Amino acid sequence: MHPRIQELLDHLTHHRAELRRAVDGVPAERREQRPAPDRWSVADVLEHLAIVEDRIADGFTKQVAAARASGLGQDAETSPVVPTLDMKRLLDRRRRVTAVEVTHPRGMSANAAWSALEQSRARLRAALLDADGLALGTLTATHPVLGEMNLYQRIAFIGGHEARHAAQIREIGAALDVASVEA
Repeated sequence: MHPRIQELLDHLTHHRAELRRAVDGVPAERREQRPAPDRWSVADVLEHLAIVEDRIADGFTKQVAAARASGLGQDAETSPVVPTLDMKRLLDRRRRVTAVEVTHPRGMSANAAWSALEQSRARLRAALLDADGLALGTLTATHPVLGEMNLYQRIAFIGGHEARHAAQIREIGAALDVASVEA
């Protein structure tokens, strides 16, 4: 396996485990509860993550297929990818980011959203393995907030995005705890 693909798979696995711990920190019976009318629930966050990951996996698959058909070569570069993404900016929860409308949750339960997230990860993993060894650093996509990224960075973004939302889920859990104490 190409070192960059292995790095990304490890990065995704690490952040998915962090996300799972954050979700497990909120009682199951409260995961559909919003801490305020204008805030997302844990279920909403998970559904958003599944939608985003699905969209990125679909775009990745299409872009790689087109590039492969055009003769995309092998990747000779092996330097780490994750450090090239501005994770500090991505993880800064003081900076609010409004999700684009197509990635807004539509009302799944927390369990259904987690299942959708696991399915999106399986599709993404398959797409990554299918592209193993190709020069993905030469292909770019534009993120609405972070700007132009190569495809390796786009995949690294998914792990950082999950880390950002794991922090949000911990905030939701804390807000729900405060609300139950005040009631």
